[in-house]
Amino acid sequence: MIGKLDDTLRFHQTALSVRAERQQLLASNIANADTPHYKARDLDFTKALQGALSGAGAAPVVLVKTAAAHLGRSGDSASGRAHAQPLYRAEQQGSVDGNTVDMDVERNQFAENALRYEAGLTLIGAQIKGLLTAIQGQ
Repeated sequence: MIGKLDDTLRFHQTALSVRAERQQLLASNIANADTPHYKARDLDFTKALQGALSGAGAAPVVLVKTAAAHLGRSGDSASGRAHAQPLYRAEQQGSVDGNTVDMDVERNQFAENALRYEAGLTLIGAQIKGLLTAIQGQ
């Protein structure tokens, strides 16, 4: 029983982690809307979630040490990041400065992702509330 509960909550935790990572990318796109030659990036949520659930994700970056005293890479996997590979968004309309951010698309994607994140939190809350009701017998 505990294993099944743990698997369910882990799925939601992973989905929220991927949503949070996507939200950061979308916010970065919006913040760089006026940066020349900035290329808008996004995640394919379905592929990123599947990769995070399977444990595959993107291959970690290998850092080359030029001296023995250099520190190695800290454990990103312990931080709960999805390790999804950001993709460049297809250019909708060209701009003179080479920036590919379309503010209408970015705002819509940002709002949709935030809404889905909130829905995920609400779903987890309802599941936990149901479990508490079952445990307390009320």
